[in-house]
Amino acid sequence: MPRPHDDRLVALAARVEHEDPRFARSLSTGQPTRPREYRRTGAWWALVIGVLMLIGGVTVPDGLLIAAGLVLSGIAVQLLDPDRRHTPRGSRAPRVPRTPRPPRTPR
Repeated sequence: MPRPHDDRLVALAARVEHEDPRFARSLSTGQPTRPREYRRTGAWWALVIGVLMLIGGVTVPDGLLIAAGLVLSGIAVQLLDPDRRHTPRGSRAPRVPRTPRPPRTPR
């Protein structure tokens, strides 16, 4: 007879496998890797490249290189934010319709 907690554990394992297959495979082999939320090497590389572009743009007075460095650095810092919301793509919160304003009376 299955225990009642088995269903929840199976559902949890399926959800982890769906959300982060690399992490789930590493747990089954006995050599766990970092979950997706903690893998930020790409963000660090983007930050380094953005700062180098910014320094290069200041060294060689080039406004486009400075702007690109600032944009890339901003994107990388946003990716490094530990408190960012993790929402799947396309699943935004439903928009609440605004309450209609009463019509204005002419003065």
